[in-house]
Amino acid sequence: MIRLTLTVFLIVGFLSCTSQSLRFEIQSGHTKCIAEDIKSNSMTVGKYNVVNPNDGHPMPESHKLTVRVTSAYGNSYHYADHVDSGQFAFTAAEAGDYMACFWAADHNPQVTVTIDFDWRTGVQAKDWSNVAKKGSVDVMELELKKLYETVNSIHQEMFYLREREEEMQELNRVTNSRMAWFSGLSLVICLTVAALQLWHLKTFFEKKKLI
Repeated sequence: MIRLTLTVFLIVGFLSCTSQSLRFEIQSGHTKCIAEDIKSNSMTVGKYNVVNPNDGHPMPESHKLTVRVTSAYGNSYHYADHVDSGQFAFTAAEAGDYMACFWAADHNPQVTVTIDFDWRTGVQAKDWSNVAKKGSVDVMELELKKLYETVNSIHQEMFYLREREEEMQELNRVTNSRMAWFSGLSLVICLTVAALQLWHLKTFFEKKKLI
């Protein structure tokens, strides 16, 4: 019972932290892509901004970006050109790896662009502070809402894993069937070749009058 409870808490902790908040650098003229595995009908939000190399001064033109977010099937969900900050939000229509690609325009001499990027999906994509303000709920009710969303996310994840398991089992069945057919075909070919060799040797020896 203790192990089961611990496992549940680990799963809850894992699913409640489905977010990527990171800082990275890009050399001018280069591209960097970040991937996020998102289930269908899941909400996702992201925001990015270029770190100003000179605080208190306007952002240099050399630090502008082109940003595009696409699905695993190549569908575009966000596009921005020549920007130093932005955000996106959408509900995934298809499951798979979504790519957020950042391209820094070529510049001479080459410069390094630093980017802060925050990408959240599932439960983390909901702005709970706004929910609390708009709904005028207390802390306990807010925590219950968050817990409900987390449990719902676990439920969806279990169905998703079950579907993947069924797909893998079907793939294994098809693979085993093909291997059995291939093995049988290989055995027939080997026996046929052996019979032809015996017939050829017998014919050869008969012509040489050895048998």
